[in-house]
Amino acid sequence: MTTPLALRVLESEARVYRRTWRGSVISSFLNPILYLAAMGVGLGSLVDANLPQGIEGISYLTFLAPGLLVATAMQTGAGEGAWKVMAGIKWLKTYHAKLATPIGIPSLVLGHMLWSGARVLMVSVVFAVIMTAFRVAPLFESLLAVGPALLVGLAMAAVTTAFTSRLEEESGLPLYFRFVVIPMFLFSGAFFPISELPEWLQAVALATPMYHGVELSRAIVVGTTPAVPWLISVLYLTAWITVGTALAVGPFRKRLTP
Repeated sequence: MTTPLALRVLESEARVYRRTWRGSVISSFLNPILYLAAMGVGLGSLVDANLPQGIEGISYLTFLAPGLLVATAMQTGAGEGAWKVMAGIKWLKTYHAKLATPIGIPSLVLGHMLWSGARVLMVSVVFAVIMTAFRVAPLFESLLAVGPALLVGLAMAAVTTAFTSRLEEESGLPLYFRFVVIPMFLFSGAFFPISELPEWLQAVALATPMYHGVELSRAIVVGTTPAVPWLISVLYLTAWITVGTALAVGPFRKRLTP
């Protein structure tokens, strides 16, 4: 019974988004264009001029684009697990309203994860289309690279949801983004190979979900072999999603039921 009720949660989120999508559609298209133009083409021209062999044998734009795709999915997933969850529990109490229906806590959490995945998928597909427009890769390969990005976005949504549901005050969210999300964005292989990092920081980067997503997406786009076997990376990301979702159920039940 959980899955059909979770789909009702997904439907309710989609109905709300149908009225608010205009507020996000411009940034969904503009951010990839600005990132790829500024970092990939602008900064990339300087990198390519000083490194004729390129980064790992490819142009900086081609190296960067899959990493930014995954980074965008990661940030989107973290955002869905942060402010939306805090609003549902504390600010707007929309989760209380949902629980007044036959929907239970497991269905609520699963439905939230389904909607988070839908949002990550939307943003990632747009980014993939922009990648093709920048001639990074054909459309088919760009869309295939969305798969690892979706796993990373879901992993971050799950873990962030579990974290946010334990917060009494929203002051913990800026700290979470400052000390977890932003460092992951900068040091997980999107902008440069992690081999350039100190050894201890390489180990930290290797443990992050974003690194595995970047390696998989870059392998699809460029045709390289990922440093970690793809099956291990997929299982690792799936474990993040599963554990994070499971860890969110308890705090949801504690905070939302009498």
